[in-house]
Amino acid sequence: MKNLLTVTAVLEAAIGLLFVMIPSRVTTFLLGAPLDTPVALTVARVTGVALLALGVACWFARDDGQSRAARGLVSGMLVYDVGVVALLVYASLGLGLSAIGLWPAVLIHTVMAVWCVASLRNR
Repeated sequence: MKNLLTVTAVLEAAIGLLFVMIPSRVTTFLLGAPLDTPVALTVARVTGVALLALGVACWFARDDGQSRAARGLVSGMLVYDVGVVALLVYASLGLGLSAIGLWPAVLIHTVMAVWCVASLRNR
């Protein structure tokens, strides 16, 4: 579980910082469309702060191994990863959005979800 939490911490914190600093470029990379309103930019930046917070939580929990708190955090990350996969697949197939980063992001979140399940099953 330590490796999972470490990798999750680095990925989520990095993407969170990108969403805070350059939200329109991130969405263009993922979905093929920039954010063009102050509301959209603000929501994207709030998303970035939330991802950064998840990254920080994972970083500090990485040495807790099989504690209930670490398992709870991994369970939450599983919900997050599955939700992101569903939303990105819908964005592509249902809304017709696509860009170079979309399917790699789906793959990464799928792998992370599987890793979460495997970590939760190993006691």
